[in-house]
Amino acid sequence: MSGNDLPIHGEEDEPSEMLNADEAAEEIATDPDILMDSDPEDEDGQEISLENDSIAHFDRHTDSLFCITSHPLDPSIIATGAGDDTAYIFSSTTPSPLLPTSYESNPEPGRKSLEAIAELKGHSDSVNAIAFTLPHGDFLCTAGLDGRLRTYTIPPPQSLSQQPCKFLAEVQEVEEINWVAPSPNPAYPNTIALGASDGSVWVYTIDGSDPASALQLQQAYYLHTASCTAGAWSPDGKLLATVSEEGSLYVWDPFGEAAASGITTQSSGQAIVGLTSDDQRFAVEGGLYSVAIAPTGAFVAVGGAEGNIRVIGLPRLSSGARTNENAPKSQHGGGAKNKAGGAKHTGATESSTGQAGQILASLQAQTDGVETLAFSKPPLTLLAAGSVDGSIALFDTAHRFAVRRLIREAHEEYAVVKVEFVSPSPSRGSNSNTAGSGGWLLTSCGMDGVVRCWDTRGGTAASGQGLVKEWRGHRGEGEGGGVMGFVQSESEGRGRIITAGDDGVSLVFDAGEA
Repeated sequence: MSGNDLPIHGEEDEPSEMLNADEAAEEIATDPDILMDSDPEDEDGQEISLENDSIAHFDRHTDSLFCITSHPLDPSIIATGAGDDTAYIFSSTTPSPLLPTSYESNPEPGRKSLEAIAELKGHSDSVNAIAFTLPHGDFLCTAGLDGRLRTYTIPPPQSLSQQPCKFLAEVQEVEEINWVAPSPNPAYPNTIALGASDGSVWVYTIDGSDPASALQLQQAYYLHTASCTAGAWSPDGKLLATVSEEGSLYVWDPFGEAAASGITTQSSGQAIVGLTSDDQRFAVEGGLYSVAIAPTGAFVAVGGAEGNIRVIGLPRLSSGARTNENAPKSQHGGGAKNKAGGAKHTGATESSTGQAGQILASLQAQTDGVETLAFSKPPLTLLAAGSVDGSIALFDTAHRFAVRRLIREAHEEYAVVKVEFVSPSPSRGSNSNTAGSGGWLLTSCGMDGVVRCWDTRGGTAASGQGLVKEWRGHRGEGEGGGVMGFVQSESEGRGRIITAGDDGVSLVFDAGEA
């Protein structure tokens, strides 16, 4: 009831009748059946007991968090975007109480959220994609359901709290932007790709020296005929793979490095690899929603409806192919000595189409849409797939993509939103089981509101299906608090997992010694 609905008592109100002493002392019999017959609708006011394993939180957003990213030079610097049309930058290293104030019935003084370093406004709809540019995080890009791509100049991490983040430029070429991905190509720094709801794909390079033309369009592609749902760069940043709701896959050559290596495009004249549902061997009824390129660059995996995964061979580019005269000559592209489908590659400086465009595997170990894919780092040869059915499947890419393990209820019956292997580090012990240890550990999050860590060593008989640890704190389980994404980092010698919650909160979890 609002304040305007409160009853107003005037002079004309009749005096209320007072109970006499006998009536006040009278006991009223209680029917025990009435107590058992409570109305389910009255249970909304019940107190919900939450388990919270976080060591810090950020709760400045007023709506669901849709995206999260970390600074490439200082992963403790976090940026988030949300349904409140706003992006924030904050540091995840500041101590904070375990439980956000908004979760407490009687919050104690002094329990504060992490402080915002910058509040970035300007979108007129949800910010659902965000990324720092590579390799140094010179710019932050935010993209939204308003179709805007906005860029900000970011000071170096050590002076970020003293110098302001400045708006640089924006473009609006589409109705909605679905994703943004920074290119790791060292020859083309500060370059990003985005996919739109109309199926188009755009590649921009950001040049902060000229604000009038800061966003320089490199390429625009229009072969997808439905919403472009996901995109991924090859590890060397030379190729870009994108997928769509209508089930098509295209691999683009944004910088002309494939053409310079003698690899020609297909009949479309734009993509060097292109497959659609017209090819029944490739067709996935219901569309494609995830894509990842192997660390070797030898093949790309795409995930779609009903648990379908297709693995497609990619061309091998020469390590010397380069179109940017300002690129450092010491840099070399990956994949020159890689294997694709068992075929040996010889001649490290030669390019080859090899098995490009060929379907290397058709997989279906899960029952619902594959929303997320991730490859392990060498020497491991694993592909992880997270599904809407709550399962995680592990495939061995070195043994004809055989199913190594199927974790059927990785997140119970709730959708798996993201899977990501923990990056290996020479400083970590080979027997460590923390989330900061070797590359055999896989982190996952889901709409149950839980983050979990899995040991991917061993087969289907692994104890507890390989579960190492889990972290709770988001509402989840249908309470509007699933985990929409996460980033992994190290801080002061310990691993950190920072989340983007559907409940509007970002939580920081201690993942153990790094």
